[in-house]
Amino acid sequence: MSDARLADLLPAYLEQLSDRNVSPATRRAYGGDLTRLIDFLAGRGLSRLDQIGPRDLRAWLADGLQSGLSRGTGQRRQAALRGFWAWAVRTGQASADPSAALGSIKVRRRLPAGLSQTEARRLMEALSDRLGEEDTAEAARDLAILEVLYASGVRVAELCGLELDSLDRARGLARVLGKGDKERSVPLGDPAWRAVETWLGRRAEVATARSGRALFLGLRAGARIDPRVVRRLVHRALGLVDGAPDLGPHGLRHAMATHLLEGGADLRTVQEVLGHASVATTQLYTHVTSERLRAVFEQAHPRA
Repeated sequence: MSDARLADLLPAYLEQLSDRNVSPATRRAYGGDLTRLIDFLAGRGLSRLDQIGPRDLRAWLADGLQSGLSRGTGQRRQAALRGFWAWAVRTGQASADPSAALGSIKVRRRLPAGLSQTEARRLMEALSDRLGEEDTAEAARDLAILEVLYASGVRVAELCGLELDSLDRARGLARVLGKGDKERSVPLGDPAWRAVETWLGRRAEVATARSGRALFLGLRAGARIDPRVVRRLVHRALGLVDGAPDLGPHGLRHAMATHLLEGGADLRTVQEVLGHASVATTQLYTHVTSERLRAVFEQAHPRA
């Protein structure tokens, strides 16, 4: 069936990604990438799998990079190609895999923008002050969200997915459903627990029939909070701290991991808390702490 058209196979490919519990964000990204590939190949008069070779795929990747796409996006596009053709060969839709001949796109691992421990403390103090001034359910919720993000390092989707039953106060843990539906437990410190308990005391003011057992709620309809709301909240909150970088929720995840390592935590523990499948991913944070150490040395040592 190598005469099948790529455009005709795309819906089935994306559907099986859903069946494999691939995240919605990844499915959307791969769907967009492959749709752009279809358009690019159409400009070359190509549409069937048996017409498409490594040179065509290489040209599409190069075109994206030359147009200003980041190498990280190019790497994701390459992953979309490989995933699609692996599926097509496995299901008999294609007789050969042209993506197998592609060289890997190398991406320099950039250090994430850093939030210092002092800035993290000032961030929580600013939101706590706001709660003292406003005394609203929204202020209580916002403080609890920021405290949980920084205390646990959970991803924004994981935070939004938390249920009331996810909390184990006796053990000081929260159960999180991570990537690939893998469950893990993350610790929350006392400040985070106090903020969560304050929010739970105000949750009924926001809750509606749409709330279910969701821990954090949106204010308009009382439904489970949307990741976009959390991102806006984090950006807005960091604006309250003079000199703090403009980060999203993932920036607090970076900060938490970095600060754990700076405090003496071992790499495997940080890996488990973050839910990384490979310790190689967690090792990025050792580079962060090394960079900071070098920066301090160069600034402070007379013979640096």
